Amino acid sequence: MTTPTATPSNPAAHAAAPAHIAGLSLVNLAARQRMLSQRMILQTVLAAGGDAERLQAAQRSLAMFTESQQHLQSTASQLEAASAARIHEVYLGPRGVGPLVQAFMQLMKNALALIEAASPRVPATMAELVGHTDRILEALNTATTAFDDVAKARSAAMTKELAGIVGDIQGVAKEAKVVSFNAQVMAARAGQHGREFAVVANVLSDITTEIDTLTRKAAVLAERSRHEG
Repeated sequence: MTTPTATPSNPAAHAAAPAHIAGLSLVNLAARQRMLSQRMILQTVLAAGGDAERLQAAQRSLAMFTESQQHLQSTASQLEAASAARIHEVYLGPRGVGPLVQAFMQLMKNALALIEAASPRVPATMAELVGHTDRILEALNTATTAFDDVAKARSAAMTKELAGIVGDIQGVAKEAKVVSFNAQVMAARAGQHGREFAVVANVLSDITTEIDTLTRKAAVLAERSRHEG
């Protein structure tokens, strides 16, 4: 199986996201798909009973669901290689849920068109649609779990990187403390001639103390993030 790389060439992935998507994380967007699927089925059942407002609502929900699904799959291809491969496997792998989700969207589109045309095929199509309820929910749960796993892995990687940066800063701060201490000793030995040098040494000492305080705060945040992740 060929897995995707972290450098996609899909121009749609770089387009501005619709307003109902902007600001949502991938895992939250995937979770919303579950809710939308069930809402669409209910709206369509009501629309089949002659409720014109529910028909329009179902059409809007389908448009939102379709745009969200496109965004999920196109944006996922921009993740780092391991995460992109995970999402690719979930949607397009041998047991991927992508075909089932696509079939559900097509069935929903057909059902709404038949309802709008008052077709005699509506009852049979509705029975088929309702029969998809459990399967589509399970498929969307699988996708949501995958995005959640990816989010946790990215959080862990960022926490590890932050911890490394904090460690580097702490190392620099320690070296600066040594320099500051040596400078103060030299200034004291120089007496009157080292007064200005002593001022610089004291300022450097204050800076290193502030750096030390900030790095300790960053270390606490990194540790908290690790446990929460």
